[in-house]
Formats: sequence, C-alpha cells, structure tokens
Amino acid sequence: MFATLEDVDMARRTALLRVDFNSPIDPVSSMILDDKRFREHIPTFHALEDAKVVVVTHQSRPGKKDFTTLEAHAEKLQRLLSRPVHYVDDIFGRCAREAVRGLEPGEVLMLENVRFSAEENLKISPEEAKKTHLVRKLAAMADFFVNDAFGTAHRSQPTMVGLPLAMRSAAGLLMEREVTTLSRVFSGAPRPVIFVLGGTKVDDSIDVARHVLENGIADQVVVVGVVANIFLIAAGYAIGTPSTSLIGQLGYTGEIKKAEDLLSRFRDRVLLPTHVAVRDGNDRAEAAVDAIPENLPVLDLGLDAVPGTVAALRHAGTVVFNGPAGVFEDDLFATGTFELLRAAGDAAFSVVGGGHTAAVIEKLGLENRFSHISTGGGACIEFLTGKTLPAVAALEASRQLFW
Repeated sequence: MFATLEDVDMARRTALLRVDFNSPIDPVSSMILDDKRFREHIPTFHALEDAKVVVVTHQSRPGKKDFTTLEAHAEKLQRLLSRPVHYVDDIFGRCAREAVRGLEPGEVLMLENVRFSAEENLKISPEEAKKTHLVRKLAAMADFFVNDAFGTAHRSQPTMVGLPLAMRSAAGLLMEREVTTLSRVFSGAPRPVIFVLGGTKVDDSIDVARHVLENGIADQVVVVGVVANIFLIAAGYAIGTPSTSLIGQLGYTGEIKKAEDLLSRFRDRVLLPTHVAVRDGNDRAEAAVDAIPENLPVLDLGLDAVPGTVAALRHAGTVVFNGPAGVFEDDLFATGTFELLRAAGDAAFSVVGGGHTAAVIEKLGLENRFSHISTGGGACIEFLTGKTLPAVAALEASRQLFW
C-alpha cells in the first residue's frame, strides 16, 4: 500500500502536489466552464495548509484547441481556496525555482502547464521517467511529492510515475479515497453486485465484464448503450446495417467475438435488453430486440425493458455504473439512462465510473444518492479491469524506497 498524508508531517515543508485540473475551456473566451475537478482536490489543499504547496498540473495536450496556460486555473483555485494562489509561467526554470524559494508556509504556487514540457507527454517506464530533466528538476525544488491526480493515474508519464521514484511520496486525499473505494468493489461489497456497462467505450467495457465475471466479482452484468448493441449482435440479433449501426461507425466490429465468448460462458449472468429505442425520422420508436428495423439506429434502452432492468438494480446490494444507456444528450433518448441511474442510487453501495455518467448525475441532482462518483473515467475503468494503475504502483514503490 502507498503512504498517505497521515504518514507525514508537512508543516513548513515544500510539497509538490500533482493534481488534475484538466477542465472544459470555452474556445472563445478561454474561461473554465466547469470547476468540478478543482473542487474535488480542495480537501487535499486544506490538509496541506501548513506546507508550502507547489501545484503541478496540466490542461489538455499538444495539438488540442484547449491546450493553454494555467493563469486562469490559478485564479479559479484562488477563489475556491479563499487564499492567494501565485502563478508562474515556468515549470522548472529559474523563474519557477525562485518562486518556490520565496514561498512561505501556507502559500500556494501554481507552475505552468506541465505538458508544455515535451518530456511529460512521453509514455515511458517509471525508471526512465525518473531520469528525465523534468523529474530531476522538479524533485530538486521540494521536500515531498503528493499525488492527488487520480484522473491521470492510468498514464505512465514522468510526473505521475517518475517523481515517486525520485523522492518521498504519498497519495493525496482524493487519490486515497478513489483507490480505497474502488478496491471495495472487488472485496467486501454488499451482494449481489451488479455492473451496468454502457456508453461507447466498448473495448474497455468488455475488459471490465470479463474481469468481474471470470473472478466472481459481479453477480450480474447489465449491458446498455453501444455495449448492448455489441452483445445483441453476439447473441444473434440483427440491429442494423454497418452504415446505420453505431458498431460499424465506431469501429467495434472486432469486439463481437469477445462478447460471443463471454455469452458462451456467462449467459445466465449477462442481462441483455429485451427492447430498444430507435430513431425513426425525427421521432423515437420502440422495438423488440428480435424485430429491430434494419435501417434505423438503436439509440436507447426500450421503455418495455426499463422496468425489468430497474427491478434488477433495486435488488442489488452494490451497483457499479459505467456509461449511459443511450444518447442521453437528446431528450428523446435520455429515458433509459435517467431511469437506471435513479434506481442505481438506491443501492447500499453505489459507484459511478466518472465521465459522461457523472455529468448526467449532476444534471439530475442525484450526487448525494451515490456512495462514490469517480473523478477519472479512464483511470476508473482501467482500475475496474483489474489492472494496477501506473501512478498507484509508483506510489507503492516509493514507500518501499523511502519509508
């Protein structure tokens, strides 16, 4: 296990704090449109209020329209913390080093977008990351490294995996909460455990389904969204031609064989939709899965399938919900997602895998009904496949090296 903030006294010491402030940006005004990721990290800042805190974070990546400086991020953090946050448009050069040396206990300094350094965009091993100029320069500026960036924990990049091998390190409160809560899904979660796997990331969802079914973690897997389309094809149903099917459009035809394999072994534990909703012109139309019109795309769980699926979720002790049941952005096809989320929130232990699902929950005002809403879509789903996240492994290695 990694070290946590309870294991170290940071008073008057300099802490490099890696967070994930990557947020939606208005392309015209450059304003930050959603401060949710900022708010999730605030408890860790409070826990470090007696330290000199040097913030390491990123916004987007090279080539994207929202790849920008962090001046606005520093201003946003200052408002949320209600105390000064200094900003320097440098990462590890002279300006950054002088700014760090000038910090007093309780002060916060935000360095420039760490992905402005080409080395941070490399995907390399922890040992290689430790040797980068970026890691060596950053490590020399502080006494301690705190990684709170769970949303980036699945990326083997220098600040995520190199810094823990270069200096004493611990998990921040958000990182600790995410890993502890998600680990409970695998051991000690109230039974029965039901996974709802939807959305468009079919390859990831099938990896999760395989892991939780093969290892007896899930009592049942409910498939919805594009994931359900794959499983329906694997079960022998016709759901449209490649030109109209989302499967063909998204390039997931190769996943059908994987779904066939899971159905051959775990058919009694995989719940398929009995009915779906399709777009017919400008309207929503309902269809049984054995009578889906060939030229109409499947865009939601059918109304006749909702009661049975809701009933299954309401009998669950644990629900892990990852991915919407349809094109919820369109009100015509939002019903399945909304109704299943309302039911999932009734479970004794309920976990949401971040991303689009978390956005829907916030829109519906259901945040308080869920035990845990993950801040990292990609990191969460990789964790649920049973893989060890690179950043978590690096923190565990740091404890072995320095504690």
